[in-house]
Amino acid sequence: MRILSITAALLIAVGISSLSAQDKKAKKSPMKTTEATIGESEVTITYSSPSVKGRTIFGDLVAMDKIWRTGANEATTIESSGDIMVGGKSLKAGKYSIFTIPAEDKWTVIINSVSDQWGAYKYDESKVYLG
Repeated sequence: MRILSITAALLIAVGISSLSAQDKKAKKSPMKTTEATIGESEVTITYSSPSVKGRTIFGDLVAMDKIWRTGANEATTIESSGDIMVGGKSLKAGKYSIFTIPAEDKWTVIINSVSDQWGAYKYDESKVYLG
């Protein structure tokens, strides 16, 4: 259940811009990492935090009811040192990408077996591990 809380926190974090002032040389969508220990497993979620810049994100920049990379730039990843449960399903140790399908009433979270990809341009539904 803790991984679901981490995933929920991630979804909130990627949808909200940082309130702190950013250095002009800093990336507009900086890489961020969230780590937790779940049982005996070390879990790391790595994502690019999108800069909102006054834009409407969901329903405008990010289309509703379509696959999204869940962050900016590279696909968001989840890496675990051991097997964990996600949404009642077993996720084997390893590194995966996270995609979502945002909707008005609920979001679908997809764990994909291809971890090293940029955006959702080469998203391959046949590589869905959990979702």
